Amino acid sequence: MLLGGLDIGTTGCKLSLYDEWGEFKQNSYREYVSNRSDDAQEIDAEAVWTAVQEVIREGAAYGRIDAIGVTSFGESFVLLDADDNVLLPSMLYTDKRGNEECARFDAAEVEAITGAKPHGMYSLPKLMWVKEHLPDIYTKTKRILLFEDFVIYKLTKNAQIDYSLACRTMGLDLKGKCWSRRLFDIAGIDMEKMSKPVPSGTVAGTICAEGLACEETVVVNGCHDQLAALLGAGVSDTCTAVDGTGTVECVTPVLEEIPTDRELYAKGYTVVPHYLEGKYVCYAFSFTGGAALKWYKDTFAPEVSYAELDAKAGGGPTGILILPHFAGAATPYMDENSEAAIIGLTLATSKYDLYKAVMEGVTYEMLLNIEELEKGGIRIEKLYATGGGAKSRAWLQLKADILNREIVALDAPEAGAAGTVMLAGIAMGAFADLTEARTRMVKVKESYLPDPARHAAYREHYERYCGVYNAVRPLL
Repeated sequence: MLLGGLDIGTTGCKLSLYDEWGEFKQNSYREYVSNRSDDAQEIDAEAVWTAVQEVIREGAAYGRIDAIGVTSFGESFVLLDADDNVLLPSMLYTDKRGNEECARFDAAEVEAITGAKPHGMYSLPKLMWVKEHLPDIYTKTKRILLFEDFVIYKLTKNAQIDYSLACRTMGLDLKGKCWSRRLFDIAGIDMEKMSKPVPSGTVAGTICAEGLACEETVVVNGCHDQLAALLGAGVSDTCTAVDGTGTVECVTPVLEEIPTDRELYAKGYTVVPHYLEGKYVCYAFSFTGGAALKWYKDTFAPEVSYAELDAKAGGGPTGILILPHFAGAATPYMDENSEAAIIGLTLATSKYDLYKAVMEGVTYEMLLNIEELEKGGIRIEKLYATGGGAKSRAWLQLKADILNREIVALDAPEAGAAGTVMLAGIAMGAFADLTEARTRMVKVKESYLPDPARHAAYREHYERYCGVYNAVRPLL
């Protein structure tokens, strides 16, 4: 049996193939361009769909694919007319349109219903912006889909979205696991245009899209990409979390119940359902994790490989403090107008120092988040590293030293895709349950333990870092 995990990201999509024994077989990847300017931050849904078709065709050339699970990034939506034409580019979560519309929601009410604080990054406020500023577009809209259900709809003609991704709209009732009529009424958005919410791992149908010779391939709802990475890392216990470093840096711990501490929600921490009934996960994140590192390399060291940058980054703290708010600030600030800052440059600073300082800044930001979670009763003792950042041994050791926690690297090309394969395999009967899927597919590569001396040195710089946001923000 050949199982695929289709992972839709903001910069590209990938299809990873595994057999029923959890052995990795092939990976296909296609990039697409997003528009990131001061006025708009968007992605072209048609370009995403073209890339999806290409990776599926490439995967099908390897062998007959029995099932494909679909996971994607959150918040961004696709508007389709009655003929299934895309009506406008999809706003990314960092696009500022929708921020003003959030003022119409009562924060306590939204938190109680959705497990999230109102914020302009979510789909519902952005849909309000479209309705008010582009009324002709909204009138023509027959379907509103996020990227998981957009791709599933294009593949199967069945519009359904899993609970975890539906939570990223700010419109799902977390306890009832259904769309909230109350919140959609406040927004003035037609709830009937949304896809049907379903559990992760639900079969959507078989591929019927023209041009794809995969008519017998079953398509399965995956989940939000951060939850998919958690499943792919085999994490299901409390006090353990995934540290996913893709475009966004996200720490995802497992919870046994929905938190009641309003201070957590006030700081932007959100809760979504776990695949396992009765469990939940919480997101602590920075809008720019790997994106900050890519920005630095592309802008200042395009001729230098990541391997060389890692090798020459040095062993101790750089002393440079970088506030990594290159696309605004996520948890615990939720300040879309915050900007990045670099403090401590001298004439002796090298490009290698600055490269490492970016890694330090992103990691300091996540330590700040981990400590905020602890104040709310959520402890994290060990982290499993996933995403592109997990390929850097230098960064993983730096994280262990700064966070003072064991960092576990997995022997898996793409944890998010692997987690989606697990869901597809369970749906097809290849795995009895998540435990069997985890046993077959999750393999630990190596662990990184904190060095006490380096942690003490980093701690001094971290204490200074904690004051940077409040010192810099008034100047912006």
